[in-house]
Amino acid sequence: MRLERRTYVPLYLVVIAPLAAIFTALLLAAGLIAAAGVNPLTAYGEMLTGALGSRLSITEMLTRATPLIFTGLAAAVAFRARLWNIGGEGQFFVGALITAWIGHSLGVPGWIGIPILMLAGMAAGAALLAGPAYMRLRFGVDEVVTTLLLNFIVILFVGLMIEGPMRDPMAFGWPSSVPVGGEYRLPDLIPRTRLHIGLLIAIAAAGVVWLILARTVFGAETRAAGLNAGAAAFAGISLPKTIMGVALLSGALAGLAGSVEVMGVTAGVTTTMSPGFGYAGIVVAMLAALHPAGVVAAAVFVATVFVGADAMSRATGVPSFIADVIVALCLLTMIVALLFTTYRVRR
Repeated sequence: MRLERRTYVPLYLVVIAPLAAIFTALLLAAGLIAAAGVNPLTAYGEMLTGALGSRLSITEMLTRATPLIFTGLAAAVAFRARLWNIGGEGQFFVGALITAWIGHSLGVPGWIGIPILMLAGMAAGAALLAGPAYMRLRFGVDEVVTTLLLNFIVILFVGLMIEGPMRDPMAFGWPSSVPVGGEYRLPDLIPRTRLHIGLLIAIAAAGVVWLILARTVFGAETRAAGLNAGAAAFAGISLPKTIMGVALLSGALAGLAGSVEVMGVTAGVTTTMSPGFGYAGIVVAMLAALHPAGVVAAAVFVATVFVGADAMSRATGVPSFIADVIVALCLLTMIVALLFTTYRVRR
């Protein structure tokens, strides 16, 4: 038995792979739910009802999906060029922190200030990933280690700032940063809900990323660098320039996620404002097979699991941590699915 790389991957395999991965992950998680003494079908029914059963639950699910789209795009862009950006969580927080810091006393009208704050968040995220990318290109340092460790450093720095210079005196002792000005809050998409126009910005970002990757020279160079770096360099593509460009784009998208979350949902920054958006973005990107359009659908699925798990826990008693298990299983099963999508088994 041996694995032989496919010369052509049919479209039906690209579509079936994530669906099979999700089905297998849910099947494996069903065993854990059954072990807890609950009928898996009942539990999954409660999960769907909790995420999609009412206007409020749907808007909450889409609110949760918004940052996942940004972080999923960040991971997809980087992974396409084989730049292993595991630091989406840190880039999310640094984008949120710079947005709250500048937005607290910017002093310009909202229609000018909101784009400025988004650009600031993007610049912060891009700068944070530029360092690991440079160390990889200059010294051969593994970016998996540097980006992962930067997550913890950034979160500790955020804690330092919100307990010190950026502490909100009106938070009654709650560790939170000063909020952005009210004129810099993103408008609601649906009245009397938390859903804001950040969702539309995220979908538009997916379209822009698709255009960049599919219709520009930079996109072609990125794809070539990811498929075969040696052949790309032989063809005259500057790998350092391409990798650095990918790093800036990827970090900017993750930083934008933090910026939009602050302006759309939280107003200020806390160390608990992210339930792991940066890490979950990796799962979203993998389920989407690194395609920008698939990222939107995968983000909605992951958000459904996270939001629905809370309702399922209240109705059945199954701990809501099962959502983390399902998402982690999706990552593992998707990796296996991609293996058999890329290779065929030969005797």
